[in-house]
Amino acid sequence: MKLARWKAVAGSIFLATLLSVPAWGDNSQDRHTAMPGTLNYVEGQVSIADQTLNSKDVGSASLANGQTLTTGSGKTELLLTPGVYLRLSDNSSVRMVSNSLTNTQVALDQGEAMVEVDQIYPQNNISINQQGANTRLLKKGLYDFDARNESVRVFNGEADVFAGDRKVAVKGGHELVLDTPGKLKAHDFNKKDVENGDDLYRWSSLRSEYLSEANVDSARLYVANGWYGPGWWGPGWYWDPWFSGFTFIPGGGFFYNPFGWGFYSPLTVYRAPYLGGFGYRHFNGSRPVAIGNGFHNHAVRGFSSGGFHASGMRGGGFSGFHGGGGFHGGGMGGHGR
Repeated sequence: MKLARWKAVAGSIFLATLLSVPAWGDNSQDRHTAMPGTLNYVEGQVSIADQTLNSKDVGSASLANGQTLTTGSGKTELLLTPGVYLRLSDNSSVRMVSNSLTNTQVALDQGEAMVEVDQIYPQNNISINQQGANTRLLKKGLYDFDARNESVRVFNGEADVFAGDRKVAVKGGHELVLDTPGKLKAHDFNKKDVENGDDLYRWSSLRSEYLSEANVDSARLYVANGWYGPGWWGPGWYWDPWFSGFTFIPGGGFFYNPFGWGFYSPLTVYRAPYLGGFGYRHFNGSRPVAIGNGFHNHAVRGFSSGGFHASGMRGGGFSGFHGGGGFHGGGMGGHGR
C-alpha cells in the first residue's frame, strides 16, 4: 500500500511540475540553485568571458544567453536540463544560445564536448550546434561533438542532425562526419578504441561515477520514516555539500546511466538492504557485476537511522527493484539544501 501510494504521489508531483514549470531552486541565500548552463565542476583553466573560474564558482556561476565558456589546459562540466550534463575538453569553448528549460541550445565553437543524457522528456528540445549543423538529442545516451574533426558521435542513444536542408538520423555506435562532400551518411565506429584512448571520455566516466556517489549521498537525506523528508521536491538537481556540486535524483526507482553507474531515488535507497554481503555493483552493458565486497573504500560516510548512508552504491542487486523500475525521471526542478 505504501509503495502504491508513493507512486501516486510521485506521479502527481511530476505532472504538476510539467504543467507549472516552477523555479529550479530555492532562492534563499544559504542554498544553491540550478538552471541550464550552471557550472557543476571546474578543473584547470576555465573562464566565462574575462572571468576566471575556480571551485568556488561551482553551483553559482552560469552561462547567460550569448556568453561563452572557454577552457585552456582544463575541463569543466555544465548542467543542462535535469539529468543532462555537458562536459568540455581542454582548449574548447561553448556558447549558450538558449538557456530555456524547454529549448536548451548550446553551440560548440572550438574543441570537443561530450553530453551525457540520463533523462529526457518529449517537452525537452536539447540541441548542440556546430558550424553548418544542428544536432537534436532524442534519447537517453552518450554523445560526443568534435569541432576539430567536424563530427558527431553517438555511443548510445539517438540524434537527428540537421545540415542545411538535410536531416540525418544517427543511432548508437555511429558517427557522422559533417565535412563530407556529397550525401551525408552515418557510419559505425569502434567504441572500444574511443573508450580506451579518448581523454574526455575517461574523464567523463570518472565524473559520472562521482555523481552516482553523490546521488546516493543526497538521496538518503530525503528519507524520513520511509517517506521523503523535508526539502524533497521531486525529481531534479540536488546540491550535495560533500561533493560540492549538483547531482541528479530521480523521482522513483533507479536507473543505469550510459557509463553503467546507478542513480537512485530516496525510497529506493531507503529500502535497500545492507550491501556488505555482495558489494557494490556496476552495470557492464549486459548485467550487473560485483565490483568488490563491503563498502566503497573512499565513499563511506556512516549510517543513518532510516537505512544506510554510503556514497558510491552502484546499480543492481536490490530485492524488489529492477533497472528502470518504478517512477523515475529528470523532472523540472533543481534544489539545494
